[in-house]
This record gives sequence, structure tokens and C-alpha cells, in this order.
Amino acid sequence: MSNTVGRSIFYPTSLCPSVAEYQSKVNSSGIPANPLFKAVSINQRSAQTQNFLLSSKFRGNKLYVRKRKSAMGRLGRAAGIPHAVLTTDHSSEQLSEKYNLNGDIELQVGVDSVAPGSITKVDIQASHSSDSLILHWGVVRDRQAKWVLPSRRPDGTTVYKNKALRSPFVKSGSGLTLKIEIDDPAAQAIEFLIFDEANNKWFKSNGENFLVKLPVTERPPVTERPVHEISVPEDLVQIQAYVRWERKGKQMYNPEQEKEEYEAARKELLEEVARGVSVQELRARLTNKTSSTEGKEPSVSQTKTIPGELVQIQAYIRWEKAGKPNYSLDQQLREFEEAKKELLAELEKGASIDEIRKKITKGEIQTKVAKQLKSKKYFSVERIQRKRRDLMQLINKHVVKDVDLQDIAAPKAPTLTVLERYAKASEEQDKGLVLNKKIYKLGDNDLLVLVTKDADKTKVHLATNFKEPITLHWALSRTQGEWSVPPPSALPPGSVPVHKAAETQFNTSPSDPSYEIQTVDIEVEDDTFKGMPFVLLSGEKWIKNNGSDFYIEFDGGKKLMPKVNADGQGTARFLLDKIAEMEHEAQKSFMHRFNIAADLMDQAKDAGSMGLAGMLVWMRFMATRQLIWNKNYNVKPREISKAQDRLTDLLQNVYTSYPGFRELVRMIMSTVGRGGEGDVGQRIRDEILVIQRKNDSKGGMMEEWHQKLHNNTSPDDVIICQALIDYINSDLDIGVYWKTLNDNGITKERLLSYDRAIHSEPNFRRDQKEGLLRDLGNYMRTLKAVHSGADLESAISNCMGYKTEGQGFMVGVKINPVSGLPSGFPELLQFVQDHIEVKDVEPLLEGLLEARQELRPLLNKNLDRLRDLLFLDISLDSTVRTAVERGYEQLDNAGPEKIMYFISMVLENLALSSDDNEDLIYCLKGWNNALSMCKSKDAHWALYAKSVLDRTRLALTNKAEWYQQILQPSAEYLGSLLGVERWAVEIFTEEIIRAGSAASLSSLVNRLDPVLRKTANLGSWQVISPVETVGYIEVVDELLSVQNKSYGRPTILIAKSVKGEEEIPDGAVAVLTPDMPDVLSHVSVRARNSKVCFATCFDPNVLCNLQANKGKLLRLKPTSSDVVYSVVEEGELVDAKSTQLQEDGSVPTLSLVRKQFSGRYAISSEEFTSEMVGAKSRNIAYLRGKVPTWIGIPTSVAIPFGVFEYVLADKRNQEVAEKVKSLKMSLAEGDSSTLGEIRKTVLQLEAPPQLVEELRTKMKSSGMPWPGDEGDQRWEQAWKAIKKVWGSKWNERAYFSTRKVKLDHEYLAMAVLVQEVINADYAFVIHTTNPSSGDSSEIYAEVVRGLGETLVGAYPGRALSFICKKHDLNSPQVLGYPSKPVGLFIRRSIIFRSDSNGEDLEGYAGAGLYDSVPMDEEEEVLIDYSSDPLVVDSSFRQKILSSIAGAGSEIEKLFGSPQDIEGVIRDGNVFVVQTRPQM
Repeated sequence: MSNTVGRSIFYPTSLCPSVAEYQSKVNSSGIPANPLFKAVSINQRSAQTQNFLLSSKFRGNKLYVRKRKSAMGRLGRAAGIPHAVLTTDHSSEQLSEKYNLNGDIELQVGVDSVAPGSITKVDIQASHSSDSLILHWGVVRDRQAKWVLPSRRPDGTTVYKNKALRSPFVKSGSGLTLKIEIDDPAAQAIEFLIFDEANNKWFKSNGENFLVKLPVTERPPVTERPVHEISVPEDLVQIQAYVRWERKGKQMYNPEQEKEEYEAARKELLEEVARGVSVQELRARLTNKTSSTEGKEPSVSQTKTIPGELVQIQAYIRWEKAGKPNYSLDQQLREFEEAKKELLAELEKGASIDEIRKKITKGEIQTKVAKQLKSKKYFSVERIQRKRRDLMQLINKHVVKDVDLQDIAAPKAPTLTVLERYAKASEEQDKGLVLNKKIYKLGDNDLLVLVTKDADKTKVHLATNFKEPITLHWALSRTQGEWSVPPPSALPPGSVPVHKAAETQFNTSPSDPSYEIQTVDIEVEDDTFKGMPFVLLSGEKWIKNNGSDFYIEFDGGKKLMPKVNADGQGTARFLLDKIAEMEHEAQKSFMHRFNIAADLMDQAKDAGSMGLAGMLVWMRFMATRQLIWNKNYNVKPREISKAQDRLTDLLQNVYTSYPGFRELVRMIMSTVGRGGEGDVGQRIRDEILVIQRKNDSKGGMMEEWHQKLHNNTSPDDVIICQALIDYINSDLDIGVYWKTLNDNGITKERLLSYDRAIHSEPNFRRDQKEGLLRDLGNYMRTLKAVHSGADLESAISNCMGYKTEGQGFMVGVKINPVSGLPSGFPELLQFVQDHIEVKDVEPLLEGLLEARQELRPLLNKNLDRLRDLLFLDISLDSTVRTAVERGYEQLDNAGPEKIMYFISMVLENLALSSDDNEDLIYCLKGWNNALSMCKSKDAHWALYAKSVLDRTRLALTNKAEWYQQILQPSAEYLGSLLGVERWAVEIFTEEIIRAGSAASLSSLVNRLDPVLRKTANLGSWQVISPVETVGYIEVVDELLSVQNKSYGRPTILIAKSVKGEEEIPDGAVAVLTPDMPDVLSHVSVRARNSKVCFATCFDPNVLCNLQANKGKLLRLKPTSSDVVYSVVEEGELVDAKSTQLQEDGSVPTLSLVRKQFSGRYAISSEEFTSEMVGAKSRNIAYLRGKVPTWIGIPTSVAIPFGVFEYVLADKRNQEVAEKVKSLKMSLAEGDSSTLGEIRKTVLQLEAPPQLVEELRTKMKSSGMPWPGDEGDQRWEQAWKAIKKVWGSKWNERAYFSTRKVKLDHEYLAMAVLVQEVINADYAFVIHTTNPSSGDSSEIYAEVVRGLGETLVGAYPGRALSFICKKHDLNSPQVLGYPSKPVGLFIRRSIIFRSDSNGEDLEGYAGAGLYDSVPMDEEEEVLIDYSSDPLVVDSSFRQKILSSIAGAGSEIEKLFGSPQDIEGVIRDGNVFVVQTRPQM
């Protein structure tokens, strides 16, 4: 809405009654409800009307023909250029023409018109896979006229600058299509261009517009009058303009578009009159009125008119009372109508217009309305039009490998290293908490002072590397500056009391003479002493601390800090040690700190991510006030600003040169103000003086603040300034002043702690308010320019530029705009600023993200003012988070579609800020798909959205783990060195995460999860093994950490993490977890085989209630989709099964038969027998020739039982055999750590030549490729894979599993099944009896992209799961869509599969315990499910899943029992690679 009130393009007071009545249907007030009907003030009316008429082709009621200007829609096409033209012969049913666009896209245009006068259909098809193509088009009536925009338009069409239409192509099969219907009988042709929005690319026809002629309907000749003789009544033009506005969906028009609409309405009527339509006919059609209203006596409301500006003010008052909501268009219309009714009611009561004006224009209401109209456009929900972008273009894959810090560690002085070693030894010996730790530089020497707390004693350790004898002259103090004689109990041996002090000689360290240092150790038992003053005496020379006494505080001014990460593991320790050494200097001022940081930037950069993480931790400790900002040092603001400028300039260079460090650099910059050369810092000093002088506020708090600003300005000053502004705005309520300070961490004590303390409260007069508000508002911009680089307003100002001149305040300030900004970017930022406080945050979020997207290409360039753009992007990022948090309330009653849209926006924001964002982008594409499915009412939308939600959670978990790994070790180590408060260290990484979009995204996901589960009928549980049981609740972090434990009583484990490869520990009767292992994962199979209840709980509240029962006895009653639990009293009888578990946890003893070497190193599948190979090899051989031909069976050979033992006994492997024997003896004695050593030792085996030759012969004769044909290196790869399979006999999981069932591990033999790897599109596992329900009529299967290791191994996420009735194999039912982010793919290769004799035993699930190893390493690929046909193409999915179920059914029939089958899909064909009885 504009800044004008009172007049619209309708003139209500001059209209005839019928027109006025027509308009009253829309808006009885005559006041605009939309910018099309924009109001202007009375004093502007004549000037605007005159300008409008002069700039128009229409003057008065006459049409004046002007020389035609080039139409925008035509894009300057010259006449006479040949175009592809379609014939207009009506006898032809359909005509078409083909075009080729730059060799990339084939375009086919078809035109169909059955008979003259009917609708003409235009069908445009494009062979293009992207969904970003748009038709930019219009209809041509006259070759010399502008494009006409027909009213009948395809879905999704938008109007471009009121001169062209833009219609999106829609996907159709592998291409795109667009259907247009033209019902304009005067349309002669359709003219268009193709625009690829994602790539910002136009397609033309030989450099010109496409022009397709349309069939022209024959019309009777009309005698047209010359246009200069035609006139149309103005009231009809106004009605026609409204009709056009309504027909176009009541769009929001700017003033220029409004004028164009008005002209277009007039032109349409003039053309009708020119064709012979009378004005009376026009009026009858437009007004559609009878004379029934004539003769009635008009009411007051009909005879009196309320001035438009009064209605506008009344509407504003109503809007303010309602809490300034954002109104929809209908609400907006009603509000103006209600405002008009209220004022008309006053008229009815006898009030005059002047009285009404006086009543409602009290105070500043007119100014408020004018300001609001200018900046906020209330009563309308403004939205930007977001550009379509190819999300794949947003992917960053900047993953930086860890730097070997030993190669780049800066050399440290040997003396400092010795002192550090002494400090570490003292800390370990005391086993207490570090209270304080400082190293003083004393010329070429160092002095270490370490204070620890051990039991009730405070211990002070002093160490120095002085060569000459040193005496400590010291005392104790209860207040700083006091010297008190130490009590006798605190004096070390040999100490001598002197006046108010004691003297103690340093001694050579007794613990290690190699230290070559002198030490003193003091123990203080009296807790009332708070510190220790001291000086050193060398001969007759006193050594002081820069001319003052040394003073060490016993608590360092901080809370107790535990010794964590004392070795600095996972950090750039040398850098953190240097930072700790320089902290004493950095505490002097921000100038010192920023300059020291700049000096260390090269070392930090060379140390890679760990080095930059260390810098971030240091700067973050500073920003959160954990470190001293200023200590006994005066510094000018411009010096601070210059130091900031130097540091941020270096950070900008790192950002440009090292893309993999950008995320860390952004976080560092967010803790540091922008700074700047020249007067940007000095203005802080100068302008506070001007404020004091201009507003007569030179004493009290303002003077104290002025002194602080001159002495050492800091980010606290931004908060103090805001507190003063809030205080003034609250009508001088001092409570508001303190609330703003306290809410931002500034207490009275902190104000008093400044070197120039602030003692007083502000005490302004009311006559000072206006001037102080103005000047403090301007001053805030100066403070933020230095201290708040990530502040949105300040960042926008720095990029857009600003200046003020000639006002005596901030004279000469000029910031030039950043050059090269995208077109329309300033308007986009203005939109953001206008909506920053609007209650409905959705338009703001769209604007923020669009701004970030527009900015993104510039951030990848090496620009002079990249730093300003980075600070702008950081501030936009931060504003997204705060906006989302503000928008939580409006999501309380929102549907899933709105929540999903918010999730997609926050996810987009997180992806834009992440260095390695590929997984996040695929999640974002998934949410866009889910939104589309939800809108189209797809039956699977909630099930699909749940899979995207699960993957998003995994991505957030990975993000959090990365932060934890890269930041927390540095926070712990540096925090301990600097004495940072314990709580600040412990929550360091958590607070970093909270400050970004990841926390907001997690909150939104948690909000949506129960909605999706309810919609998709998923419930709160997925029951994997439905076994009723009774046990005691035990809570653990990871199932892996307790898998080898043996519980002495029946135990229900609640494990926060279950990956899928773990064992179920002895004594566990149930495992409940929020994690999501696959139903067919190893641990799931183990649970079912062991009759252990196993289930995933999706509801955190349910899980929390279960955890609260820790130690209690509970009964679990699972169904196929729920778990009911209840507390069992200790004395209550449990069922027989649970009693048996309590009394006897043993399992039957199983036995193995020792396998002997058969004399054969390799055999073909025809030679597979139970003496030679395991069931895995025999079963796959049995299938060949027996299953239908459409089920592929890979060719196989095997290395039989006994070969491993025979190779180990070979004389060339004697050394290896002896080492294995020794390790096995240690293992038998209970040392399970030797398992890994045995596996490593097995890899040292050499292959007997006969083994190589036999295996080569068998593989080649079976038609398999021989690795050695590609060179010796390929054979070595194959041989290493074989040895890994043999060595997997000693996997931890397998070893403990065999021990649990008392199998003789020595008798376990390992054959190796050799197969050619099928480079799979998908892999699957089938259970031909549903394992969750036990339903034998139902097949259950899971499918993953790529190789099956992600399904059977411990890869996070879920596979696609489905069931299928055996009597209806063509109707698979999807239970869950995939959420596994990773797929495994491999080149053409050989896989060596474990095939032990431990897999054949009845009652023991030995399958999956041992390794299958491909010759080549698999490649991990992040999966984009939004383009996976198995997920998005229902017909493809039905075909593939049905064929998988069919294969399972056929194999089950063949064996006559339920089967556990593994296989792959390649090019739509099914291959089965192994099968075994389902356990």
C-alpha cells in the first residue's frame, strides 16, 4: 500500500448511482482494499491526476494514437524475419511443428481447432528432464500491437510486469508438456520464448521470438469509427478496471501497474465501441442493474461521503486494536467496510465530518498511518516471488582431510616445554581441580604458577627456569593488595618469616632432575585466604611483574575447572598453548586481542580445521564474556576498529582460499565485529560528545558511559545503548532499562567492573526524549558498525551504502554501496526489513532465503568487499533462526503442509551455511517432494514424509557429531588452560548448535513426527521381535557397550543407540531403543532367534516414561505395532517362561565337527559337498537350473574347508603360525584384546603357488574373470580379501557368539565362496515368512540402493520395506520408504564370501557373523531418493517389488521351508546371491 490516502482510480463521489452501487459490492467505503485501488491524500489529488493523464495515452475520454513503442513481450523482434508458421486450414484436425533449441531440447508445438469459433488448443512438448522450463508468452491480435494476455490460462501461470504471461511446463513421462487454450476469436497468433529459470537461460527461434499462427474465426464486417471520434464514460472505465483486477485474481499492483491496468480497461471498451457496441450496451453488461432502486429516498450513507483519509485512519485504529495482524485480501476488504460503517454510524447519530475528524486524529495517529502506509503496507500479505532453482547447484562437497599436526606444529621454546611438563605432572599428582594457571614472561626466562584444589587444601606450585638461585618473597591475602604473614602450617621447609611476609628458596625439582627447573610448593589449609602476592629475589635484584607485585588469585576469578583433555588430543595443541601464553596480553583490550588473533591466523590456517576450531573457541570464550575484555589499558575506539579490520580481512582471505574452512570462518566472524579503517571507530568517541552536547545530558550516567567509551568500547555498549532507547520509549521506566541490560547478560556488578565504572542510572527529562531517541538511534548504527558485524540492519547498511551530510551530526559519513549486487537485491533487502517484525514470519523467511540465494554466487568470488557480503549473509542466516523461533506459535494449530514448508525453509538455510551439504540438499529435495505429494493428496505422502524426516534427523545427528568432534576437544583443553568456568566448557558445542539453524530444524522435525506417524498409521512403536516378557529396566547409552556383558537377572535394556551389528547380551530379555535398525539387520535376526523382545519406540515421551522405571520389574506385552507395559510387584508370580529365565539362563550346548583339508585348494560349484563347503555355497549351487530363468544365479567357485589351516601350516608361513598360536593362548586365558592382533597376523600369510594356480584354473573354467590377468597387484588385492575372510573367524562379535553357545572355536572351519560382483542398482533381503508377525502367508522384504552391505551392516537409516501376500504377488504393500543416506557401489569385481560350518547348526543363527569381502573397495555414494524411480515411480516400484516377492516365493517352494534370501536388482532383473533357512 502506498503512502497516500483518500482517492482511488474509482471516483465514488462522481459516479452515477448504478455504478456506485456496483462498487459497493466490493468496497462500500470507496476506499482501496488493494493497491490497484490505491488512495491518495486530498492535497495530492490534483497533482497526481494531472501527472497520470499527461503520462497516459488517454487524455480525458479521448484516445490519441501515438507512435508505437516496442512491446516488452516482443523482445525487439524485427519485421520480415521468417518464422515457423502452422497452417490454419480448419479441415485439418491437428497440425504440428518441431523446433530444435541449441541442440539440447526438442520442442514440438501442436495446434488443434475443430471448428471456427471453438476453443483453440495449443499443445507444447519439450524433451527436457528439468522442471525449470517456463513459457514466456502472449497472444497477438494485431502484428503492430502489444501482446494480449488472455483470461484462460494454464495452472501456475503468473503475470510478468503486466506485459506477458509465464506458464511452467509440467513433467510428463521423461519430458515436459504444457497445454494452452485460446478462446479469443480475435487472436491471430501465439508468440513466445522458452526460459530455463534454473540456469537463467533464454531459448529463441533463430535469435527471434517463436510465432505460431492460430486459426482465425471469420467475423461479419463492422463499420468501425475512427478512434479519435470515440469516447467512453469514465465510470465504465473504472468498472472495467475492477473487472480485470478481479479476473486476474485480485493481484497486488504497484502505481505503474495500476496505471497500465486502467489504460488497458479503457482500451478494451474503446475497441468494443469501435466494433459497434453502444455505450448503453456496455453499461448494461457492466452494471447489470434494473431500475428497481429508482425512486427510493437515499439514506445518510448514500447522501454523505466519508473522506477517504478518515476511513484509512479508522481502519488503522481497528488494526492496531486487533494487535496489528496480517490480513488476507478478504479480511482487508471487510476491515475497510467495517471502518466505513463505524464512521457512517457516527454520521447517523448527527456528528459532523469535522467532529469525526477531530475525534479520531488525536495525537500522532496521522503520522503513524502515513508511516505505516509508507513502510508496512498493512492489510495486505506481501509475498516475494521465489525463483525456481536447481537445488543440485547448491551442493558443496568441501570436505577437508585432517592435517598431520606433527608436520606443521610451531616450535616451542624448550624451557616452556619443561615448565608445561612440570605443570602436567603436578596436576596429575594432585588429582584435584585446577583453580588458576599462569605463565609469566620474565625476559629470557619463564615463571609458572599453578593453583590446584585437593581435598581441603589449596596447593600453589611455582616453577621457573632461571639458572641462578631464586628466592620467593611472598605472603597471603584475603583481599587484593593485602600482605599477611603466612601461617606456620603453610610455610615450606626452610622458609624464613620476615615483616608481613615469608621468604622461601626455590629448589631444584626433586621429582625429575632432567627438568632443570627450580620449584616451590606451598599448601594453604585456611580457605579464607583468596590469593598470594609475591616478588622474586635474584641475588640483590628484585624481579616484579611489569613494575608491580605479582598476585595470583586462588580461584582465578572463575569457578572450579576440572582437568579435561589434559593431553590436548584432537586439537591443534601448539596453537592453544600459544593462545594461553598470550592471554595475559590479550586481556588488556580488544585491540590487543584482535591483533594477537591476526598474528596467529597463519598458524591456525596451517593447522587446518583443528587450528581454526581453536581460534573459534578462543573468540567464542571472549564473546560470551568468559575472558577479560579490558584490564588497566586505555585504547581509542579507532584502534580497536583497525585491529578488527585487520583480523576480519585475514579471515576473508582464508574464506576465499580454503572453501573447506568456510563454515568455521563464518562462525569466527560472527563472534567478531566488522571493524574498519579510518573514522568508523573514532566516531564512537566523537558522537557521544555530540549527543551529550545537543541534548543537555553531560553529567551522571551519560558522562560515566562517555568515559567508558573513550577508555575501551566493547560490544556491551550496543546493549547499553539499546537499554537507554528502551528506557526512553517506556516513558522513562527505569525497570525497562535494567530488564534490557539483564536480559543480555549485563548486571550492576558488570557495570561496576569496567575500568571506567558506570555507577549511576539514567535520569532524563521528558523534554529530552525526542532528541535522545533520534540521536541514540543514529549512534546505535555506529556502535553496531564496529561491534556487531552480524547485525542485520548494520550489515545491510554497509552493503547498500549510506551517507549523511549537513546536519551537524555524523557529518561527512559516507559508506559506498557494494558494487555488482544482483538486480532487484536492494528491494529484496527492503522487503526483509519491512517484514522483520511482522507477526506472520513466513513471508519474511521467504525473503531472507531469497536474499541468501541471490547473495550466494557473490560469496564464491574473490571480491574487494567480500567481508561486507559475508557479514550480511551471516546476519541473514541468524535472522532466519530468530524468525523461526518467533513463528513457533503460529505453527501450534497448523497442518502438516505448513510445518513441512517451514522445515524445507530452515533446511535450505542450514544447507546454505554448510561446507559439506550434499546430504542436506537431498533431504531438502525430499521435503519438496513430500510437499508436492501432500498437496496432490497422494495416499503415501505421510509415509514418504516420515522417511525424509528420519533421514533429516540422521543428517542433524551427523552435523552435531561433527561439531562435537571438531570443537569440544579444543574447548576443553583451552578452557582448562584459561580457567574458563566449567559450565561454559561443558555446554560449548551445545550452545554453538543452538545458535544455528540445526536446533530450529530439530524442533520442527520433532513437532511434525507425531503428526506423520498418526497420518500414516505408524503408531509409537515398530515391533521387530514380538515376545512377551518380564524383566528389570536398565538404561544404557549403546547396546555395543554391553553386548559382551552377562546380566544375572532378566533385564529389559533401553539402549539409546543400536546400530544393527551388535549381539544381544546374556540375560537380556528385551531391547527397546529410539534408534532405527533394519528389521532384517543382524541384531534384529539375533533377537528373534533368541526369543528376545526387540522394538523401536518413536515417541520420546513414552521412552522417557520407560526410562523413569529404571530398576523396576516390568511386564512387556508387544503386538505387531504396539508395546503395552506394566509394573510387576516383586512378589507377583511371573509366567513359566520368565521363571525359567530367572532360574536357568543357559542354552543347549552345540557341537562342531572338525573339517580336514581335502587336498583341493579350489573347487567348482558342481563339486560342492557338506565336507567341502558350508550351506551358503551348497544352497546357491542347488538353485542353478532349478529356479525360473528370469531369476539369475551368479557363477560360483569355492576355497574349501581346511585350506586356511593347511596354508597356515605351510613352512613359508611358519613365523605367522607361531605368532597365531601364541595369540590364541592369550585369548584362551581371557585376553580378548588379542582378537584384533590375530586378524592382523593372518594378513601376513603367503599364498602357496599351487593355491594360486588351482584357483585361477577353476575361476577361468567357470567363466569368471581371473584377477591376475590384470596384473600382480590385482591378485594381491584378491589374496588380501581371502585372508580377511579367514581372519573374520576372530571377529569380536563372532567369537563371543560362539562362546555364548559353548561352541568349540577351534573346530570352526571357514570355506570361501567366490562370486563375481553384480554391480547392483538395488539389493534386497527376503524373509518368506513375515518375521514380525510370524504370518507364513506373507513375504517380508527390505530393499536398498546399491550393494546389500548397507542393509545387513551397521549403516544408519531404514531400507524400503514391504510385505506381499503369496496369493497376490502383484500387489506389494510398502510399509516404509528408505531413509538410508548412503549407498555402496563398486566396479566390476570379485567378492569372497565367508561360508563357515557354524552357519549350518539348527537352533543357532551363525549366518552374518563372518565377513564377506570384495576385492575392490566399495564407494560410498549419498543417495538422492527424489529421483529414484523405486521411490517416485509407482509403476516401476510395483514391478520391482513384485519380482522380488516372486523370487522369494519360487525359492521357498523349491526348498519347502521358509527362506532367508539375499539378492540384487540390475537393470530390472533379479539375481539371487544366497539363501538359507529362515531362523
